[in-house]
Amino acid sequence: MKKIVLTGYINVAAEQIDSIKSALPKHITLTLQEPGCLAFRVTQREHQPSIFEVYEEFVDKQAFEAHQKRVLSSSWGVISKDVGRHYVVKSVVKSVVKGVVKEFE
Repeated sequence: MKKIVLTGYINVAAEQIDSIKSALPKHITLTLQEPGCLAFRVTQREHQPSIFEVYEEFVDKQAFEAHQKRVLSSSWGVISKDVGRHYVVKSVVKSVVKGVVKEFE
């Protein structure tokens, strides 16, 4: 089975930073509760406050696509519709050999 890993960042206009920061906790909580979500982190850069690092892991493409669909109609989707998104999405194969876990793109 291939899990989906998204990495990258969002670039938020200065006038939107406060609204993005106040909406993030709910967005993170809801995402972590989604079936198939393995990890979800959004972290503001200390020395570049308009940049928020994003890391997501989902068990498979179906779970990832369900997340994307939910976000479109959520309050987060409305609040963050104008932010610049810079993501890389990869499929990762997980292999366990003799108790050792290895991941491959």
